[in-house]
Amino acid sequence: MLALPAELTHRQARSALAALLQGLRAEGAPQWVVDAGALTVFDSSALAVLLECRREALAVRKTFAVQGLAPALAGMAALYGVQDLLPGGAP
Repeated sequence: MLALPAELTHRQARSALAALLQGLRAEGAPQWVVDAGALTVFDSSALAVLLECRREALAVRKTFAVQGLAPALAGMAALYGVQDLLPGGAP
């Protein structure tokens, strides 16, 4: 399991995504799990990063889950209609 940083906005999205994907690919586990518990400052880019990790996981036939998603980010996912794409996303 890899963790998101405390801050994930548009400014950090590209580097955060690269680091997450590198770490997830190195794990070799059948399920990719991202811990979002430390995430306190974010914008919609955080959702984009999580959704891209999910897309990559499915492309290599892995399952994907998120742990510790902040209620505000879970609400944003619901607002955009993508909450079902982030399994385990509820706090």
